[in-house]
Amino acid sequence: GVLSVWTVLTGERARDLREQLIPAAEAGDFSEFSTENGVRASIVIQGSDQASPNNETGSPLAAYLAGKEISDDAEAYELVLPEVELVLRNTSDYELLWRSGWEAIASAIESFEKGKSKVEEHQDVHLSLISLAPEVFSPIGFNPTRHVAPYTAISHYARGQIFLIATPFRDGWTYRIDYPYYSWAETVVRARVKRHDFGALILQLNQIEQNRDGRWKLDNSEMTSVVKFLDPSNTLAASKLRPDELVSLMQAELLSKNAARV
Repeated sequence: GVLSVWTVLTGERARDLREQLIPAAEAGDFSEFSTENGVRASIVIQGSDQASPNNETGSPLAAYLAGKEISDDAEAYELVLPEVELVLRNTSDYELLWRSGWEAIASAIESFEKGKSKVEEHQDVHLSLISLAPEVFSPIGFNPTRHVAPYTAISHYARGQIFLIATPFRDGWTYRIDYPYYSWAETVVRARVKRHDFGALILQLNQIEQNRDGRWKLDNSEMTSVVKFLDPSNTLAASKLRPDELVSLMQAELLSKNAARV
């Protein structure tokens, strides 16, 4: 990304900004919350952590400098690279560009701190059940066509190697299963995350699912997404399965795989 390119181009002088550069890169690449200014700098440079294939925000800084939305990566790099050092050194000066994205992350963090959103760890299978309060997304709740998971808040609290993310919706729950957001890359300081074959689990879930307007599907539309319950338009739908039921099924599946490898 931009920070990697800037570091290579800047050379030895980039070491002086190590304490600002690494948290910003962790926030941008892995949705990690190392420091507030790291997250804010990442938002300025690349946009909200809630960008997704259906919600691509682009670089707020590039748009601000150009006076219009920038969709061309080369043009965005040309605009942003000369500004990176200023953003890292004086992040507060760019509040206009990070405030909205930061408030969304801070709201999600507050939801976990107040116990409205929760993480339940199942260490026997390295599974984190993340139950998100609907108001994390907006005052009127979750809209699957507009909202995506608050990745930075989730990665700040969840410790498993598989994330089961559940959100109350209509008369059921929306679900997505993700791997940790750093797991798309190999790093020196983070444990490698094993990928699993969830094909058998998908078959079982579709057999017992009572909402026949949706299907459990394998999903790789995002770098770390694995499974989602989707309607015919491939939008998150409300499953009738309860989170505890889904956890039990996943535990059984993962434990059986572990036993088979012994």
